[in-house]
This record gives sequence, C-alpha cells and structure tokens, in this order.
Amino acid sequence: MKAIVTVTGKDKTGIIAGVSAKLSECGVNILDISQTVLQDYFAMIMLVDLEGCGVSFTALSEQLSEVGKGLCMDIRIMREEIFDAMHRL
Repeated sequence: MKAIVTVTGKDKTGIIAGVSAKLSECGVNILDISQTVLQDYFAMIMLVDLEGCGVSFTALSEQLSEVGKGLCMDIRIMREEIFDAMHRL
C-alpha cells in the first residue's frame, strides 16, 4: 500500500531529517519526495510505500503528528487510494 505524506509550516533546520527518521524507524520506504521553501514557509510532499511498515496506519499517523508537533509543523498522511479519490474530476 502507498500513501501521501504532507509536511507544512515555517522553515527550520531538521525537518526532512526528522520526518524521514520516523518513517525509517517504522519501516516505511520513501518512493518520491518534493519539497520547496516559499519565503519562510516549508512545504513537502512524499509518496511512501507502507508494505514494510511495522505499525498500524493509525499509529503511524499519530507518530508523524507527534514529530510534527516537535518540529512545529503540520504532518499528515493519507492512503493513496483516498488521495486519488479526493482529487478525481
């Protein structure tokens, strides 16, 4: 199963490291990543593979949210099929 992870907030050092470390710790593989900084604001979207994930989707979502709180960022994860359904014309 694949999922989309979004990260937004004020830019600071360690965002990518913090998010990718948590994903790695949970056995999640990053397939693709795009990030940008617009003035002082950071935005990142990742496509991840959950096949090797060692925790439930709910637990992963909660853990990423906690990482986000620690970084003062908003981190969300959504299953790929839900993301696709929401963005169909």
